Amino acid sequence: MRINVVGSLLLLLLAGCDQPAPEQKGFAGMGNQAQAFTPVVPGRVFSFPADHGVHEGFRIEWWYVTANLKDAQGNEFGVQWTLFRSALKPGPAQAGWGSQTIWLGHAAVTSSTVHHAAERYARGGVGQAGVTVAPFEAWIDDWRFASQAADPLTNLQLSARDSSFAYQLHLTSSRPLVLQGDKGFSQKSAEGQASYYYSQPFFQASGTLQFDGKTYTVSGPAWLDREWSSQPLTASQTGWDWFSLHLDSGEHMMLYRMRQKEGAPYLTGTWIGADGQTQTLRSEQIQLTPHDTANVAGRSLPVNWSISIADKHLDIDLDALNPKAWMNLRIPYWEGPVRISGSHAGRGYLEMTGYEDRAK
Repeated sequence: MRINVVGSLLLLLLAGCDQPAPEQKGFAGMGNQAQAFTPVVPGRVFSFPADHGVHEGFRIEWWYVTANLKDAQGNEFGVQWTLFRSALKPGPAQAGWGSQTIWLGHAAVTSSTVHHAAERYARGGVGQAGVTVAPFEAWIDDWRFASQAADPLTNLQLSARDSSFAYQLHLTSSRPLVLQGDKGFSQKSAEGQASYYYSQPFFQASGTLQFDGKTYTVSGPAWLDREWSSQPLTASQTGWDWFSLHLDSGEHMMLYRMRQKEGAPYLTGTWIGADGQTQTLRSEQIQLTPHDTANVAGRSLPVNWSISIADKHLDIDLDALNPKAWMNLRIPYWEGPVRISGSHAGRGYLEMTGYEDRAK
């Protein structure tokens, strides 16, 4: 679940608007009403490869990759690559500077001691960023996620570069993608807010990673999330904690809890068996508990968690590889790799948004 961080303030800045930003509703403005955009409703039939591309009419969507990597010496790393598309107003895409589409890219590299993050921005319609389906390519400036294959999720190249890091990865999978939620309809609140959501959790990544003056040859599991929506949050939802987990047993799991100003969080997830079969996890099945916290950028953030799911015989602890994996971008959040121990071993990724700066 990657309802990520393109807020209305950022959109106004990129649009060149000199009016004050409206009051935020929900995290980063994503609880704002969106009646003029296309709604997310149950029963949609997904179509590939078309759904790897842009979905006009929806307000926001993203192509989101995370990878848990190691080199031959056992050094651990995390890599993130994300492209967001956000529509300033509903309607068909326009060419040139009349485009009402904003593109935003995030990229990061994390080790046990270092975390580097970078961002890119682009206006739609001028070729600086975009997504094509045949052949598949998602790009912003020189950051690329691309494939020449008829089924692009079988064979992809992923790259990003900034002043402090660079990576070039080859992602492959022979496994089908996974529809999250109810056949791709992923509910985010009891009131019915939702996204269309699918994942490819079975990628294997390999390639090179450069940062802090060194080059590493790395490999490991990777995870793609694709979501699109128009109003994915309610006005009362303050942020979320999202987990994508690769278990050494061959199983995978996605969980998220949507925190609210009052009341219990909205909690759900997907269990992905080693055979690729999925099962929706209901809140009453899941015990998700934050434990140790770290002071990161003036915020107190839980960097150690436990997850128990009795009917899956799962009782695990998650520890951040680097508790300081703070995405110090215009709209900041925490994102980084985690280690899994307990009844199951493995690796995964954690994203935490909406934790307030205590100094404010």
